[in-house]
Amino acid sequence: MKDSQIPVARKEGMVIQEMPNEVLVYDLETNKAHCLNQTAATIWKSCDGSNSVTDISKLLAKTSGSAVEEDLIWLAIDQLNEKNLLETQIAPKFNGQTRREVIKKVGLAAVIALPIISSLAAPKAAHAGSQCPVGDPCTTSADCPNCACLGTPPNAVCG
Repeated sequence: MKDSQIPVARKEGMVIQEMPNEVLVYDLETNKAHCLNQTAATIWKSCDGSNSVTDISKLLAKTSGSAVEEDLIWLAIDQLNEKNLLETQIAPKFNGQTRREVIKKVGLAAVIALPIISSLAAPKAAHAGSQCPVGDPCTTSADCPNCACLGTPPNAVCG
């Protein structure tokens, strides 16, 4: 049985593109794109099912050349949980502090950047690049380029 505090990065159903200083992850299940900064990306990639939070902290310290608080790793895990980028949810251990207090504490002490994950919802492939005049009145689908005439005239609309 796996230790419940050993994070495992979710890779299935994802398109992953490594870029200089960041990783872009597109979730095919939710149609959401996530951009992980270098710190968050390093932590996410270290979530391989064999590294504990302490191990990840040591790995990050080795790559950054400076000590890394475990709270920094927990902040990243909290975000990874929120964005559904881990196989299973892991409850962050902030030792009675609020997330805001931990960010303030870690931010003041951090030599490396705080882990940040930016996300945005992407349109479904069927709607991407579509120039459908959604909501415009129509009588046939010919009146609705790249979509269909929905309903019955005179109340039909493109959609």
